Amino acid sequence: MTQVYARPADLIGQEGTKLGPSEWLAIEQGRVDGFAEVTGDHQWIHVDVERARTGPFGGTIAHGYLTMSLVNMFLPQLIEVRGFAHAVNVGADRMRFLNPVKVGSRVRATGEIVAVEEIKGAIQSVVRVTVEIEGQDKPALVLDTISRYFPVSEA
Repeated sequence: MTQVYARPADLIGQEGTKLGPSEWLAIEQGRVDGFAEVTGDHQWIHVDVERARTGPFGGTIAHGYLTMSLVNMFLPQLIEVRGFAHAVNVGADRMRFLNPVKVGSRVRATGEIVAVEEIKGAIQSVVRVTVEIEGQDKPALVLDTISRYFPVSEA
């Protein structure tokens, strides 16, 4: 279920709030091949199904950066902030790839608000996102996303 905040200032004091989980997403070879095409990363562990069967993972795996980019798809399923003029992604901290995502598996995200502060006329939040792999104890990825929300002017 998505956690909804009516305005950016409502994030203040929400540190520790758990978010999610998101819906499950199946990781299919077509998505991996498409990511390889747009990024130019055609390493065989991602795109050569035959060779990867005898490789270190027993099949093809998603690119780590593909898994990371899915955070952008999962975030709106975890948290929705309303009432802002505009928002920007500031970046990410503490990104760690912990477990490869095998093609054919399913992933989803959970989150936690870890920091909120007023900064440069905006509200900045840090949400720690964990991308889980169905049936695995160890997540695929953990990273802290940083978002800055510029409130609607009250003038």
